[in-house]
Amino acid sequence: MGEGSSRGLRERIDDRISDPIWWNDVLQLAKTVLAAVAAWVIAASVLDLPQPFLAPWAALLVVHATVYRTFSKGAQQVAATVVAVLLATLVGEAFGLSTWAITLLLVVALVLGSVPWLGAEATTIATTGLVVLTTGFDDDVMLLSRLYDTAIGVVVGLLVNVMVWPPLRRHTAAKALDAVDDGIGMLLVDIAGGLGDGCQDEDVTGWIDRTRDLDQDLDQAWALVRQAQESARMNPRRSARSMRDPRQWHELLRRLEQAVAETRSLARTLGGQSAHRETWGEAFADPWISVLADVGRAAVEADPEGLVGARGRLVALSEDMRRTERSAEWPVYGALIINLRNIIDAMDEVAAANPITGRRLRIRLPAPRA
Repeated sequence: MGEGSSRGLRERIDDRISDPIWWNDVLQLAKTVLAAVAAWVIAASVLDLPQPFLAPWAALLVVHATVYRTFSKGAQQVAATVVAVLLATLVGEAFGLSTWAITLLLVVALVLGSVPWLGAEATTIATTGLVVLTTGFDDDVMLLSRLYDTAIGVVVGLLVNVMVWPPLRRHTAAKALDAVDDGIGMLLVDIAGGLGDGCQDEDVTGWIDRTRDLDQDLDQAWALVRQAQESARMNPRRSARSMRDPRQWHELLRRLEQAVAETRSLARTLGGQSAHRETWGEAFADPWISVLADVGRAAVEADPEGLVGARGRLVALSEDMRRTERSAEWPVYGALIINLRNIIDAMDEVAAANPITGRRLRIRLPAPRA
């Protein structure tokens, strides 16, 4: 492996291990394993239950990505597990272990799983019931043991997820907002570069398509902010307080939506002009394209001062054109100036709030010795 490849690999590893989102995912995986193993040890070694497999099963079911969902979905899954154990026992006592018994069990389990209160846990009821039916159903002591197993798994899963660094999806949501912010900025820079080089119709179509991609990224960002808000509910961490009512995040998302819409409008306006610079004239084209590029770079770099400076230059350009220019292209000038002004107004608060993403962890691979 060459020195360049080794350096690139090292940078990727450093970037990953300094990413708090990656560590959150690793921690959640470790907590899930810890809950399942602890439930198994308690059921098998401490209480010496005869078939303790339902304890880690139930623990896996209740460890969710948020504390609130651990309680809400966990309650539904626990109810589904208890229903499955009872259902398997009743079917086994009535029909024994046979093909007809398994068929009846699956049909009833899938029907019960469609009950709204159970949260569509049809698969949980069917699989758990199938395991219980095929591993023994004719012993009352075994039935109670399985219910104990389930209770142990539920309690252990809840305690682990709540007490061991309860998950808070703030960084994930912030990273999604930052990605949309950067996407808008890079698109504006590309539009400015395309106009400077002389863009074609396919360039304009590509810019419009990229705004549609940004719309999809925004939908994902909204979903992640809602998940972050949910992760703050019932979360004992002090940093969860600001996420319980994330008004600032909602305002930033609305501003990003406006910026994407204005960028699409700007691109459509450009698509209506067959020869941009030649039709506009240098008095408008050069300063406007320069401001457009600077706005894009300021958005990528989260530079609110750069956006303020760009707004001042845009206002000066508008005043200068109003005093000196009598071109038939004034409707186009006005549309492009308004689009760009609205983009600046939408993005300045986003740039100012950029520290909302938090800091990356200062974790790196040890430097190799010379």
